[in-house]
Amino acid sequence: MSAFPARTAHRHLDVDGVRVFYRESVPDRVDAPVMLLLHGFPSGSHQFRRLIDALGLHYRLIAPDYPGFGHTEAPEAFSYSFDRLADVTEGFVQQLGLDRFVMYVFDFGAPVGFRLAERHPEWIAGLIVQNGNAYEVGLSDAARDVLLLTPQTPGAEDALRDLLTLGGTRFQYEAGVTDPGLIAPDGWTLDLHFLDLPGRKEAQLALFFDYRTNIESYDRWQAWMRRHTPPTLIIWGAHDPFFIAPGARAYLRDLPDAELHLLDTGHFALETHLPETTPLIADFLDRAWK
Repeated sequence: MSAFPARTAHRHLDVDGVRVFYRESVPDRVDAPVMLLLHGFPSGSHQFRRLIDALGLHYRLIAPDYPGFGHTEAPEAFSYSFDRLADVTEGFVQQLGLDRFVMYVFDFGAPVGFRLAERHPEWIAGLIVQNGNAYEVGLSDAARDVLLLTPQTPGAEDALRDLLTLGGTRFQYEAGVTDPGLIAPDGWTLDLHFLDLPGRKEAQLALFFDYRTNIESYDRWQAWMRRHTPPTLIIWGAHDPFFIAPGARAYLRDLPDAELHLLDTGHFALETHLPETTPLIADFLDRAWK
């Protein structure tokens, strides 16, 4: 398999007043399997750039930036919630004319992706979960301390803003990683650039305060998995300080045929373990697409 795709396109698509930026590989055949890549916090589609390079020649990989992230441009009046992120992502998929794809969900991508799956189960050819939580046992104490804050909690905004600094962003990349030298500084540097754009920190605060709606939806998403039993690959950084390994194993309760790989790394597993994950993903795509 070639290490690099023929080319990657970088485009914008207007969805309900939001100018959605996305990356799309151009594979070597028109019937290539399709994978929708849904990024996490505080990142954007750029977190998948190396995966797109590794697999884009043989698969159509599509990675959008949500409103409030990356290069996507949202109007000032946009109301940030996970329902609204899912609305825009749903419209994006429909405008591209996608009717079947493997969905890769990471971090914030899990609550966005499971909302899509509930609305359109027929779209989901398979599911790849990478440190994307859908179980209460997958929340560390540190995650609970952050994700259950409300605007009325004393000091809540200050605590959340600490996550939006260089130190807070870099910590998310390096925590739980045996050799931080394997992580290029480009990721957290670019994340911070986008976080420092006008209105972006306020968008992130709104999403953090809305996160409890995801936890309240876990039972429903678990029922969806039991009902639809999509082919599933779970790739998980076992030392993630926020979404802990029991959350990866919990998927096997509802998807007993899922394939699970726990990796010796932290939250951003693709940054350190791309050589290990790429063949797993390629093999899964081939099997799920059939």
